[in-house]
Amino acid sequence: METLNWGYIQLGLVALAFGGLQIWWIGSVFWKRKLARPLSEGEFRKALERIWEKRT
Repeated sequence: METLNWGYIQLGLVALAFGGLQIWWIGSVFWKRKLARPLSEGEFRKALERIWEKRT
């Protein structure tokens, strides 16, 4: 097996670092988002009342 060229090793390290940063960035974006949760009955009623108040 031929010895690896130093340029290929550097390119591989840069690709690994870039891939790691991409995974970290995408993960941090999704972890910060709050997952949607259903409204409680009271919150739902208040939301509907606000909507109907604006129409009249």
